[in-house]
Amino acid sequence: MRQDLSRRFGGLLLGLAFVTPTVAQDETASPRQIVVSLPDRKLALLEEGRIVKVYAVAIGALSTPSPTGKFRIVHRIHKPTYYTPGKVIQPGKANPLGTRWLGLSLKSFGIHGTNAPSSIGKNLSHGCIRLRNRDVEDLFERAAIGDSVEIHGEINERVAQLFGHPQEPVEKPQPEQSVATINVALAIPTK
Repeated sequence: MRQDLSRRFGGLLLGLAFVTPTVAQDETASPRQIVVSLPDRKLALLEEGRIVKVYAVAIGALSTPSPTGKFRIVHRIHKPTYYTPGKVIQPGKANPLGTRWLGLSLKSFGIHGTNAPSSIGKNLSHGCIRLRNRDVEDLFERAAIGDSVEIHGEINERVAQLFGHPQEPVEKPQPEQSVATINVALAIPTK
């Protein structure tokens, strides 16, 4: 069935989304970068190293986790068609990919919209990064093929800086207190 669909539509069928061939990705650095924090369920768009916008996202369910690592955007599809074994859902309100698809360099994974906006902020996708349709439409207009995408599964220094995690205070060594000092502090006066 996959080969038939691919021949019929003149493109490639990758996982859940039908995509058309694109020009090979440019290996030069892009001024734009997308950083996703899975623990925060947020995506930050950066340009020239500065945060332009932060979006709330849904991430992979425990049984179908989102991948972590460094990727690139390799496909951009306006009104994608959803393909899964035995089912094809055309663009529209019933389409689980929503209104836009930004395909990653990891086959079958992407950043896309949704037909279930209540899923945002939760672990409910099949591994993709899911945004509200209005948010993915905004991101789609800003992102380009070749832009880098980092997906972080843990809070590290970069994630903490981008998504506003307080830095853990460094505990200063306390002078040792003697048992006598502690006992005096706890002494209760008697009548």
